[in-house]
Amino acid sequence: MTDHATTATVDQQILDSIERWVERELKPIAKKFDHADEYPEDIVEQMKELGLFGATILPEYGGLGLSATTYARIVMSIASVWMAPVGIFNSHLIMAACVQRHGTEAQKKKWLPRFASGELRGGIGLTEPNAGTDLQAIRTVARRDGDHYIINGTKTWITNGVYGGCFGVLVKTNPEAEPRHKGMAMFLCEKGEGFVAAKKIRKLGYKSIDSAELVFTDFRVPAEQLIGGIEGKGFQHAVGGLELGRINVAARGAGIAAGALRDALRYAQERQTFGKPIAQHQAIQLKLADMATRVEASRLLIEQAARKYDTGERCDLESSMAKLFASEAGLENSLEAMRIFGGYSYSTDFDVERYYRDAPLMCIGEGTNEMQRIIIARQLLERNPV
Repeated sequence: MTDHATTATVDQQILDSIERWVERELKPIAKKFDHADEYPEDIVEQMKELGLFGATILPEYGGLGLSATTYARIVMSIASVWMAPVGIFNSHLIMAACVQRHGTEAQKKKWLPRFASGELRGGIGLTEPNAGTDLQAIRTVARRDGDHYIINGTKTWITNGVYGGCFGVLVKTNPEAEPRHKGMAMFLCEKGEGFVAAKKIRKLGYKSIDSAELVFTDFRVPAEQLIGGIEGKGFQHAVGGLELGRINVAARGAGIAAGALRDALRYAQERQTFGKPIAQHQAIQLKLADMATRVEASRLLIEQAARKYDTGERCDLESSMAKLFASEAGLENSLEAMRIFGGYSYSTDFDVERYYRDAPLMCIGEGTNEMQRIIIARQLLERNPV
């Protein structure tokens, strides 16, 4: 058997294992944890055992070394039943990707095995109260002090902020630099004196996962934890990590779209009006056809972006297209499922109301869809000059 065939077989075995786990462990508890907004600690332990915290980390550092293509399929499978758990390991893996792609060899050897095992979990600290899409407007500052840096500032909407222990934190080492991105750096910061999670943010959806505000007050971080060891590269590290993040968010949107379609298909065949299942009414069939088409188109766009990411090619155009389309597909399909379920869609006894609450975040996270359209247009113009 060729190496390629062996890899494909192993990947399929992992996917099959994840799908069985989703059906056996996630599906029965999703409603309970979502409605209680309770952190799923047992599920996190199971995800550690499954290797999900090391999914895209290379095997030499203790990870599974999965391709972005396989990783995206895993994300879609989980998100089609319950989207929130995906965020627990996605934000963590964006941090890991920054180290794996841009860190020094010493940083990789020190941090990646702990990330891969799930012993040390965390996320990425980019967003601030006054800076989201415009990352160059951040105000968190790191000042050199001997062989340490002293960080002051606040990050917000940080996934894993309460339960995570380590974060890739984007700061300014030179607030006066022009262009602004040349004065930015990213540090690996473990919680400790001067670095706390100030509050958990209450949310409409995306529950059971902690989104928090992180506050840095004269926090001392060793200079050796500057990713890559060079100031001025933080913005590029952050943007590079967002390529994987956008593929993940696209897969989450496609997962929600697929879950909404699955539940709507079942309900439309069970619910009867005017003496026949509503699936036999043309108006419902039109909805189901559009929903299915969105799911399949999303999958293809995600696969295209993931393949480019896997080969190391620039994929900001493709990942933005996938994120834009698939997140909107999740939103549209969740709404159409609500309409197909009718009045029952407002009942918390059915999962469609959760899809409807979770889906809008996918259109905002990892860069708003308005920004994705701008990225797509700029890339089109750059690649097709007249």
